[in-house]
Amino acid sequence: MERARFLVFWCGAIHCGISHLNGHTVGLSFNQLCKFCDVRLTDCKPTGSCLSNCNISSICERREEVCVAVWHRDGEITTVETVCHDPSLTFHGIMLENYKSTKCEMKQIKALGPHFYMCSCTWEECNDELIFTPLTGPSIINVPVILISLLPVLLLAVLIISVYYCYRIQDFRRSRLRTKRGPAHSCSDTCTIMGKEDYTNSMNHNTELLPIQLDSVVGKGRFAEVYRARLEQTSHTPGPAPFQTVAVKIFPSEEYASWKTECGIFSDAELRHENVLHFLTAERRQTQGQYWLVTAYHARGNLQDYLRVHLLSWDHLQKVVCSLARGLAHLHGDRTPCGRPKTAIAHRDLKSSNVLVKDDLTCCICDFGLSLRLDTSMSVDELANSGQVGTARYMAPEVLESRINLENIESFKQSDVYSMALVLWEITSRCTAIGDVLEYAPAFGKLQGNPCVESMKDIVIRDRERPDIPHSWCKHPGVDTVCHTIQDCWDQDPESRLTAHCVAERFNAMDHEDHSPEQKIPSDTESDKVQLPLLD
Repeated sequence: MERARFLVFWCGAIHCGISHLNGHTVGLSFNQLCKFCDVRLTDCKPTGSCLSNCNISSICERREEVCVAVWHRDGEITTVETVCHDPSLTFHGIMLENYKSTKCEMKQIKALGPHFYMCSCTWEECNDELIFTPLTGPSIINVPVILISLLPVLLLAVLIISVYYCYRIQDFRRSRLRTKRGPAHSCSDTCTIMGKEDYTNSMNHNTELLPIQLDSVVGKGRFAEVYRARLEQTSHTPGPAPFQTVAVKIFPSEEYASWKTECGIFSDAELRHENVLHFLTAERRQTQGQYWLVTAYHARGNLQDYLRVHLLSWDHLQKVVCSLARGLAHLHGDRTPCGRPKTAIAHRDLKSSNVLVKDDLTCCICDFGLSLRLDTSMSVDELANSGQVGTARYMAPEVLESRINLENIESFKQSDVYSMALVLWEITSRCTAIGDVLEYAPAFGKLQGNPCVESMKDIVIRDRERPDIPHSWCKHPGVDTVCHTIQDCWDQDPESRLTAHCVAERFNAMDHEDHSPEQKIPSDTESDKVQLPLLD
């Protein structure tokens, strides 16, 4: 045993690459010596520092590799992974950071979940000690000085709370007065379908869950299932209580991160727009091990399923494309239509199955499980950790190559615009104004099923292909405008693409040159069977 320790010690000394000869330091370049136990159970807590308890030391296979450690908790199971890894390659889909450090300082990787930490370093067995919080020396705390400095903040907080309390009292009184007078208007998509402002864009923190009865599954995906459901309405009249049809997206407990992402997007009150899915509330159903998102229900289903069985007149096409562009422009904008500031949002998975068709044949965008809030304060590292996400068929060239410009948050919007162009092409391909209409096919329809990233790279990047726009489409002046807009949106160069706001303005300005008679919006006898969208 002593001899083994002696050999490990001298291997480490040689690996350090430092020798002293006649008072001079000579640098040697040897492979890194790291702890290498792969994944093991641990009782290490994500505070302070702890040891990996890995008893295997290994010299890395390649000279450029560094030491890496990963701490991960999945339910009740906590593991630590110790390996060697090349920092020029991704590890768990993330590029290593600060790997030239001599200490393994753990950093939370939010893109991989709330309980995922990673560190990397370049020193002998440096991934043995996992440092979650930097160690600092003792400091002298001057309590009187701290209290004096906090006094203005405390007074301001008391003032704000007092003003808010008074406002809530007045608002409560006004609400009671409105209740006595009766409703001033009917409920619509621009207000809440439950008739209570407090339920919109909010988390239901009540101990008593909302009275919701699930009817049937109308959509399934990787992360969740969507149900048509009935929300019981309060009624003061005798007889059974009335119901309001809603959609409930149910996440299992292991998909908490996906549910939390959508909650974070929907919680912004400024997200509300007629062309964005109307959010009602979110609930934690702990006894059932589920997380719920409750939204408006649209019986016509998603745009992809609608286009499979319906043709569009020119007037109907104009409604669909205008509303889609307005919805994306609202997401990308940093101001609401009323001029209030808002945080821009990149959807990052825009496709025809993530667009819902409303009763008036306008559209609204849904499914924000992969969306990203484009906060101007986000660092390049935070943007890089967001990863390559989306559906390969609708990915922009720069996303397929993982070469998106992280120095400019506008790059994420430009990728959304490319995806919107493919959806616009699908819509146009089902319009009667173009002449003979073929059966519905998604963009790049020659690729069946769900093509992989490599297949899309061959078509979109190597061959620079795009869905075909026949010359006959451009004979109709309105469709010609749409086709030129599509081509301006799927340009290979992201900087050359139109913005969503520009597309919305161009569509709003389109003239009705065909003078065709107004057609009635088709009814859907089987609309309840159409699925709501989820991620593929």
